[in-house]
Amino acid sequence: MSTAVVVGSGPNGLAAAVLLAQQGISVTVLEAADTIGGGTRTAELTAPGLLHDVCSAVHPFGIASPYLSQLPLAEHGLTWRWPAVDLAHPLDDGTAGVMLHSLDDTAAGLGADGDRWRRTFGPLAEVLDDLAPDVLGPLVRLPKHPLLMARFGLRAGLPATLLWKRFRTEQAKALFAGSAAHAFTPLNRPATAGVGVMLVAAAHRHGWPVAEGGSQAITRALASLLTSLGGRLETGVQVDRLPDADVVLLNTGPLAAARISGTEAPRFRYGPGVFKVDLAVRGGIPWRAPACREAGTLHLGGTAAEVAANEALVTRGVMPERPFVLLAQQYLADPTRSVGDLHPVWAYAHVPAGWTGDATEAVIAQVERFAPGVRDVIEATSVMSPADYAAYNANNVGGDIAGGGNQLRQLVSRPRPLRPYDIRPGVFLCSASTPPGAGVHGMGGFHAAQRALSYLRSR
Repeated sequence: MSTAVVVGSGPNGLAAAVLLAQQGISVTVLEAADTIGGGTRTAELTAPGLLHDVCSAVHPFGIASPYLSQLPLAEHGLTWRWPAVDLAHPLDDGTAGVMLHSLDDTAAGLGADGDRWRRTFGPLAEVLDDLAPDVLGPLVRLPKHPLLMARFGLRAGLPATLLWKRFRTEQAKALFAGSAAHAFTPLNRPATAGVGVMLVAAAHRHGWPVAEGGSQAITRALASLLTSLGGRLETGVQVDRLPDADVVLLNTGPLAAARISGTEAPRFRYGPGVFKVDLAVRGGIPWRAPACREAGTLHLGGTAAEVAANEALVTRGVMPERPFVLLAQQYLADPTRSVGDLHPVWAYAHVPAGWTGDATEAVIAQVERFAPGVRDVIEATSVMSPADYAAYNANNVGGDIAGGGNQLRQLVSRPRPLRPYDIRPGVFLCSASTPPGAGVHGMGGFHAAQRALSYLRSR
């Protein structure tokens, strides 16, 4: 029987391990931390019983993943939960751009931009399940659905700042701009519309759900499936050199992978960092816009132009006074995370790479901007700086939780052109630093495991 070792127990590592075990490979997963999960851990960060996701929080690509969606994860404890409102982007006038699972209902709420929103994103949402296997993989390859990819490319290849010009209202512009800002890069660059387009299409196809019990439930389900297939997991194991196995898959950054494998490090750039602020709030946040009180995810950044300006500052190493903040109220979909009327709120700001300041006040001020009186309901806070994130997970270099910068060159070739998962014969990279990048979708692990299986068959 062939043997495999996977280093790192995040969703990509576990997805790779499951695929190998499904093919009869003897698989061992090694994790440096005392608990599995990588970016999908959950902890009581502010108050006893309140469940906060430590890193990843909302999972549109978890449920839309071509690989994870095929696995019997529900049989291993994973339950998806949806909020009434997938996404809200409040503005200073008390209104908000609102994205619902229903494309028609979203369009109805966007008024003059309703038809434009439907025409822009509806065709892609309809074909998302066919499109996702091509988009969630290496871009430099022959797609299975070339016509669908061409249709996607007509939108995704644009700068986000250009795509949102087709909308007239600030609500529609901001709703898309905040989604595009998940790319952690200046929004006037080519192809920066891609992340936003996929997130919106995913919302209108599957919604933006959370995992009941916290993001930890995703990797716990994957681990349970793996052990049912005969795989093993070992925690508290630091790997500094290649383990002895027929194939080794490294769920690490490319620089760490080069060090472990004894190979030359690729040219690779990391992106901006995050500063996270978790809140324990009594009774919920008093948002001015009613839809925000039902939203699982909120983007706090003001107008589209303001979001773009501040993302550009962050990339240049300048901390904005009003940073873009991503906030999640997972408890609205999953009440098991709360204790009575005390609720966990998850938020982080985009900050320059390696930034050493304290953004706690800046994050809370952005919430207060759209929810006057929020300070009166905050009972506890917990923060994680870029340095804290790097210490928590060595893959988060400089606080970059996205696995690397999203410059156009790196989107196409991350971390190596043509064969992004191959490090040396029998050794493969399966982290978020490979295509398709960040997100709890397991596709980096899936593609790397496919490469490993091809290698084993060729021996």
